[in-house]
Amino acid sequence: MGTLSAPVPEEPAIPAAEHKSASAPAAPRVALVGVHGFGTHHLRNLERLQASGAVTLAAVADPNPPAAGALPPETAVFSTLDELLAATPELDLVIVATPIQTHAPLALAALPYADLYLEKPPVASLADFNRLQDAAAAAGRSVQIGFQSLGSHALQAIGELLAAGEIGSLLGVTATGRWIRDRAYYKRSRWAGKRNLDGVDVVDGVATNPLAHAIATALRIAGARTVDDIASVETDLYRANDIESDDTSVIRVRTASGLPITCALTLCATESVEPYVTLQGSEGTAVFHYTEDRLTVSTPAGERHQVFGRDDLTENLLDHLRNRRSPGHPGSAPLTSSLADSGAFMRVLEAIRTADAPALIPTQFIDWVGDGDSAHPVITGIEDALERATAAHATFSELGLPWARPAAANADALSLSVHDGGTEAGARSGARALASVALATVCDGSAVAARLSPRPYLHPVRTLGGVTVTDHLPADHPWHLGAGIALQDVNGTNFWGGKTYIRGSGRYEERPDHGRIVQLAATLEPASPGSDALHQELGWQALDGSEVLRERRITRSSQVDQRTWRLDLATELTAVVDASLGGPGSNGAAGSGYGGFFWRLPACTGAAVFTADHQGEAGVHGSVSPWLAWTADFAAGAASLLFAAPAEAPDPWFVRLSGYPGVGSALAWDRPVILAAGESVRRSFSVWIADGILTPAEAAALAGSK
Repeated sequence: MGTLSAPVPEEPAIPAAEHKSASAPAAPRVALVGVHGFGTHHLRNLERLQASGAVTLAAVADPNPPAAGALPPETAVFSTLDELLAATPELDLVIVATPIQTHAPLALAALPYADLYLEKPPVASLADFNRLQDAAAAAGRSVQIGFQSLGSHALQAIGELLAAGEIGSLLGVTATGRWIRDRAYYKRSRWAGKRNLDGVDVVDGVATNPLAHAIATALRIAGARTVDDIASVETDLYRANDIESDDTSVIRVRTASGLPITCALTLCATESVEPYVTLQGSEGTAVFHYTEDRLTVSTPAGERHQVFGRDDLTENLLDHLRNRRSPGHPGSAPLTSSLADSGAFMRVLEAIRTADAPALIPTQFIDWVGDGDSAHPVITGIEDALERATAAHATFSELGLPWARPAAANADALSLSVHDGGTEAGARSGARALASVALATVCDGSAVAARLSPRPYLHPVRTLGGVTVTDHLPADHPWHLGAGIALQDVNGTNFWGGKTYIRGSGRYEERPDHGRIVQLAATLEPASPGSDALHQELGWQALDGSEVLRERRITRSSQVDQRTWRLDLATELTAVVDASLGGPGSNGAAGSGYGGFFWRLPACTGAAVFTADHQGEAGVHGSVSPWLAWTADFAAGAASLLFAAPAEAPDPWFVRLSGYPGVGSALAWDRPVILAAGESVRRSFSVWIADGILTPAEAAALAGSK
């Protein structure tokens, strides 16, 4: 049975002058279930609304009573919702702000008596969500879900800028969340960090509770509201803390209209940063910091910033109910965050609930900061990982992070290696046994996002000492994929990824012109003592699936000496139809003749690039030289790469050092290669990969030994 927090004072007589207002409708009677945690926010908000005469807080329910003086004197206090409902007549609204696993039973109990405000996430399973929808419909009740960010006026502004084409066509939506949560956060209650408790679903993970607004906001901006608005959900879940649920995850969604939404979230950041949703447009970006209602729009015309107001969801629900119940009212104010409109979010939650348990991140990749319950984990390189994931719409597994699960697409990946004694020098010197060390892994590229032009490539490529010298899916150019062959323009199809340079406009343009290079066959076999050879047959397919080129690619590995091994790559491109093989350079972008063989290096310091006659980016870029060397300090140590030019033609070198680290041999530097159907073009390359820093003399000697 409930108790009153204080005696209810007798109502004073109403002055005659006020008799005319005596017939005014009474303020809606509201009950709050859960007065601690986020319930304290609702208490403060209800206090504000009651002071303005908008509501009356009739009762609250919580096993742990509120502090003395926390409630209006007329508010009744109960231990349970059942007690509250039995003793509190004529309720208009029940607000539920309790642990996740209690949402379903409390909501179902409240709906026969009142309309409902239910904190996020609505419930802990899609089955409960469906039951809740059915119950609300049967009772004729309205249900608002507590995704407060959806009340931001910025969402209307975002809709308007999209409709106006200010950032061009919408290509994708991402959400990034970088927060810190310490050990005490997971000790605050029995259900914290649990997937289930006593056999009941909880699903208290980074994406479903603390950063659930990031996902809900991204879905709303992408136009995904209901269950049917979602085509697929993929999860990649991890934990650094000693919990059951995820604290670091990528959630990748594709809407029914085909739009990708990628959410990269962690509670194990170096520092807490306000989360944000990014709209990736063909002509710019819009970044929405939803906790601050702050929007930044960036286009070629410049950058603008704006801060917006926000509608309170409780007031929105009250307006909805008032309008719905007013006789003769033309229509009900729509709910900002209705139960039905949280269906898309529930599809995400269900995918997380039914996914494999989050993988535990190995301790060597975690740095604990602080002491005792105040300590919090920081995952090595997590900020860069989040940025890469959203830029490429890739999971942590697909990025190949050292602490992530192996990507499913590379579960059976082939690897090139060299073998002990593979050279006469190696046999004499007792070179280290390397048969079990993968020096170059072959990725088939099938999981790469369509805009990045999926294709096979080598990554990671390592030195004999284990220094990684390739990168893939970098945030600056996510279409850069390790070491391989690609062209930006083959008969109007982009096999490079990203924007396409258009001669007519004299600029790079976002176009739906991306093709894919499909691995039709691949065999790995010993080529000679101590050497592996990979034979690939590849089909270059246009957007409509038609094949424009057929490629035969042979990649070999061999050991040179104790510090060096050699990678040989030969390609033969045969035109299936009459074909023009080009790129930005052949389309008029002077100095941007990339296309053909390309090697993206990882971040490095102290880099030097040189040929026999030139040094530095400005000197070697566009030059024709028999070889080119790159030396630098990488994350795991110093290493050098020596590239030999193809024997078939004096193609210029394409080199980038200051903007990003990359080396290519330009097949179409300033004019396309024209092939009639059945004709072929061939190129062969050698790359020496060495530990330590090669001197110019050592580089020249290696190149001369080919």
